[in-house]
Amino acid sequence: MTAMPTILQELPSDLDQDRLPRHVAVIMDGNGRWAKRRGLPRIMGHRRGVDALKGLLRCCNDWGIKSLTAYAFSTENWGRPHEEVDFLMTLFERVLLRELQEMMQENVRIQFVGNLEALPPSLQAQIERSMTETQNNHGIQFTVATNYGGRQEILQACREIASLVQQGKIQPDEIDEAMFSQHLYTANVGDPDLLIRTSGEMRLSNFLLWQLAYAELYITEALWPDFDRTEFHRALSSYQKRDRRFGKV
Repeated sequence: MTAMPTILQELPSDLDQDRLPRHVAVIMDGNGRWAKRRGLPRIMGHRRGVDALKGLLRCCNDWGIKSLTAYAFSTENWGRPHEEVDFLMTLFERVLLRELQEMMQENVRIQFVGNLEALPPSLQAQIERSMTETQNNHGIQFTVATNYGGRQEILQACREIASLVQQGKIQPDEIDEAMFSQHLYTANVGDPDLLIRTSGEMRLSNFLLWQLAYAELYITEALWPDFDRTEFHRALSSYQKRDRRFGKV
């Protein structure tokens, strides 16, 4: 039998509370492979992936991490089989409906970033409801990147700033990193300190290309449905061993 994972409700004693990342981003990779290895349909991997994300969100809340951003659906994911895409859209909607009350109880503030207008209308409505009802919560900031692409986000920011220049509202020499960041989807979130990617893949996959400029990267072979508090503990331990000099000596 497989040993049950250790459940760590409080911050492990070997971690320094003062050196935790304020903002963690995750690329949740490996749902399909997790299901395939068990002879299950891919959709079962996605179901288990939702459970893993819920567990990570609660863990971040328990351990004092202020912000979590999850890559839920990329602009490239529309190329997956129609049945899988339809299932994911329905799954997102059902999860939001089911979990909204619990997010309110746990003081979670949720927001979605990406081209949300391309999503099914019923999902858009549930997203709007979730963001509206949790907007005054003061707990963890939970950002869900849905129909999101980093290059597209940067292009949109460029167009917005170019329009302001064209209208004479700003001058080109006024454009700096701070202004540019304010035109990104994540303007009110801040940049991640730590990016975690599961399943051993070594790429960013068009995720937060601007925002991850100085993030620490942690790659694990664990598939996303298997990513639990023990795995997160390992990621944070690795992060706290890093020397974050940002190019300085």
